Amino acid sequence: MEMRRHRPKFWSAALVLLCLGGGARAAQRVTLKNGFDLICDHRAVEGSKVRLYLDAGGNNYMDVEASEIASVQTVSLPPAAGKVPSAAPARPGPEKLSEAQLRPMLQRAGAAYDIDNDLLASVVREESDGHARAVSRAGAQGLMQLMPGTAAQMGVSNSFAPAQNIDGGTAYLNELLIRYHNDLALALAAYNAGPAAVDRWHGIPPYPETRAYVERVIHEYNRRYELRRRESQVAALTQQVTQAAAR
Repeated sequence: MEMRRHRPKFWSAALVLLCLGGGARAAQRVTLKNGFDLICDHRAVEGSKVRLYLDAGGNNYMDVEASEIASVQTVSLPPAAGKVPSAAPARPGPEKLSEAQLRPMLQRAGAAYDIDNDLLASVVREESDGHARAVSRAGAQGLMQLMPGTAAQMGVSNSFAPAQNIDGGTAYLNELLIRYHNDLALALAAYNAGPAAVDRWHGIPPYPETRAYVERVIHEYNRRYELRRRESQVAALTQQVTQAAAR
């Protein structure tokens, strides 16, 4: 398995999409079967989907499958400390990006840093499940859950812009892979718990959430890699059959 192309938190445990409204009021915490939480102003059923509105005016929303919802709970949000930072777009695009939407951004970032697209896709899935405006309880933002300080260091001005977030997250992961000599497990542990924790423990920290995070990302990466390998084999066999039939 080649995580680099040419060379042989659990912050997202409770994903939170921040309401964009103002003062204190009741909101709804929608818990998905995958363990993520979505905080919304209100919701409405749209066929087989449930539309989660992130503001009272209904300008910002996202859709989830009704079958994905495990429970709904009414919660009270504290008054907002201030308005939404200007870097966040007032009218964001789709909250959850599809594989097709993510692919070109992952390919570009992967090519720029010589990192396998499937590894980046695996990190995105674990960090945000593809939700471009995800915000963790610790303050990590966007598809690859960048902390504000990390985003600034990577030159990301808007963590909610999908391409910027992926570029910044890939650059940060690349730094960690270099730092830990391409040891993927250590790089992922540092991405989740921070390099200081990895260095202090001289390996993956004994944090259950971090160990689970590393296992899940690697498992997903292995799954994607195997699928790609099989598809390549099928394509090669199909080409051989086609060429033989043409003779």
